[in-house]
Amino acid sequence: MSRTAARRAEAGAGTAGRTTERTTERAPGRSTERSTERATERAARRAAGAIDRATGPAADPAGQAAAGLAAEVQRWQRRHGRHDLPWVGERDPYRVWLSEVMLQQTQVASVLDYYRRFLVRFPDVRSLAAAAQADVLAMWSGLGYYSRARHLHRCAIQVVAEFDGTFPADSAALARLPGIGRSTAAAIAAFCFGERAAILDGNVKRVLTRVLGFGADLADAAAERELWATAQALLPRRGIESYTQGLMDLGATVCLARQPLCESCPLERRCVARAQGRPQHYPVKTRRLRRGRRDNAVLWLEHRGRWWLVQRPQSGVWAGLWCLPLLDDDEALAACTQGWPGAGAPLPPLAHALTHFDWTLRPVLWRWPARRKAPAQDELRALGEGRWFSPGEALATGLPAPVRRLFEAATEPG
Repeated sequence: MSRTAARRAEAGAGTAGRTTERTTERAPGRSTERSTERATERAARRAAGAIDRATGPAADPAGQAAAGLAAEVQRWQRRHGRHDLPWVGERDPYRVWLSEVMLQQTQVASVLDYYRRFLVRFPDVRSLAAAAQADVLAMWSGLGYYSRARHLHRCAIQVVAEFDGTFPADSAALARLPGIGRSTAAAIAAFCFGERAAILDGNVKRVLTRVLGFGADLADAAAERELWATAQALLPRRGIESYTQGLMDLGATVCLARQPLCESCPLERRCVARAQGRPQHYPVKTRRLRRGRRDNAVLWLEHRGRWWLVQRPQSGVWAGLWCLPLLDDDEALAACTQGWPGAGAPLPPLAHALTHFDWTLRPVLWRWPARRKAPAQDELRALGEGRWFSPGEALATGLPAPVRRLFEAATEPG
């Protein structure tokens, strides 16, 4: 790598943004489903009562509250929904499933290009099932939350093996597939098969808890079940697709977490949180994850324009991805490089956030002299099993997001 490229890499390391990673949602157990069914009627009455308190009583509270709310969401979605997104209006379960998985904890703007490229490489579930996991991870590289890609691959294999490449047509069966949780299963079933199934992703939770003034603590499993039952009770008899998409679009564009645009919301006059003047109070979830901190040295070993990468274990953080070697601290780095020719050049640290901890990665660029042979495999065994990559090969494989940013900065032309 040239000195100019090294300076660009330093700049890229210093300005790398944060990402957040989380495991994919899990499907509920059968006992949860039975509890939800029993609670649906009670939830409908509670939902109607909440809306009545904001808008005045109705003669048939449960039915009219649900029908009125759904109709307003549907009308708004037809006029103001995000119709320009490539998956909106899609009825192919494979494409809906892919979009739902990619959108978990990831901004739409980040997903768009990945979604299109992924479909070019894997246009259907059979092509995805036939691919090597390394190829799937390579296409996912940079999007984060890599457990989603592994679950996606496992799910495709199972759909082909057990269902001859055809997705099950009901949410209960979909939720039993790898990596498909209850909300994702409901979205697929609603959009593709017209099933009256409630979704409850983060955006929809925010909309419903605010509109209903649902103040129960969602850290409590019983409160979570009650909200699921309420969401199911509010489903319209017709037009489940536009209602479901409308709730998603409202949460993403109007009912924002920090600065909700209440004056633009079709549910403003029904909204309990708006009437109370405290929409930011909802949803309530008191139990917060205690975050830890990690700090690792990262060895960027270069020889004659090639980089040494190791493959991460098949479980844990960045499972299966190729990565620069991580070391516990500077002492471990010094021990591994003792007696090496050349010297290490520290680069600005990278800040990376995962679900459970904040991670500081401190890369050190070590140029092995070009006039000397590359170190043998045995000499590098302490760094983990790995191999040499050209920059092009490295960028074409599955890399953790901060490592990809580092490499992209180093290979920018100019």
